[in-house]
Amino acid sequence: MNTIVGTYECKVDSKGRLMMPNPLKKQLNVSLQEGFVLKRSVFQQCLELYPMKEWDLMMQKINKLNRFVKKNNDFIRRFTAGVRIIEIDATGRLLIPKDLAVFASVTKDIVLSSAVNIIEIWDKDLYEKAIDDSVGDFADLAEEVMGNVNDDEYGIS
Repeated sequence: MNTIVGTYECKVDSKGRLMMPNPLKKQLNVSLQEGFVLKRSVFQQCLELYPMKEWDLMMQKINKLNRFVKKNNDFIRRFTAGVRIIEIDATGRLLIPKDLAVFASVTKDIVLSSAVNIIEIWDKDLYEKAIDDSVGDFADLAEEVMGNVNDDEYGIS
């Protein structure tokens, strides 16, 4: 698993294309050849850009679900709804399909935000609101999520 680092403000042109920032292109050098998968986020009004290797790992997990269990089948359908294979063109641009842009309210000013091994694509205003709304709750969330982790190898306790 590759870890992606950084938050970048970008602009989307009238055709729905964005120029991938150079620091991200450098981090994703191998993935540029393999392509990406773009999908709706499950929990937020943003898009998730998966390098193809990360998408394949996710699909391996999902393929283990029993499709004869209705809720599993419903989950798979909704998780993969609107999924697109995306390539970055020779000039470093990525095209956001219209239906996905509408879902995430992506118009002009956007934020590309790393989320460990994927990149979230946000409308700038929605991103700032999501970050601002969670500031007060972040300490509680961090304690709940990471407080019980005891991993001496990494000094997390």
